[in-house]
Amino acid sequence: MPWIEHAEEILFYIVQICTILMEFFGVCVLVYTAVRCFIHWVRHREGIRLSLAKGIALALEFKLGGEVLRTVVVREWSELGILGAIIALRGLLTFLIHWEIKNEQKEIEKELASANAEELEK
Repeated sequence: MPWIEHAEEILFYIVQICTILMEFFGVCVLVYTAVRCFIHWVRHREGIRLSLAKGIALALEFKLGGEVLRTVVVREWSELGILGAIIALRGLLTFLIHWEIKNEQKEIEKELASANAEELEK
């Protein structure tokens, strides 16, 4: 069945292109976020850590999406094991970054609440 082999080959190339695009988007988001946060750091602005963490989380989501797409064309168990490890590590990193984002947001809210309380006292 030559048409099945062609369809499989076409699917392989489509997945490869989409994987590269997803990873490229992840790199673009990460570089954009890093440059923007660096500029904010130079200007001594607040909320840089939160902004950087959100950008890293979004970039990791794109990279993770690329890895999930790559599982579609895996042909051997060893490749699947490596991809599984990569997905697990990126998932763990994403979880840790989201945890950091929540903690940073709570800290900012506490600072705002204490600043508002001080203004009300005056």
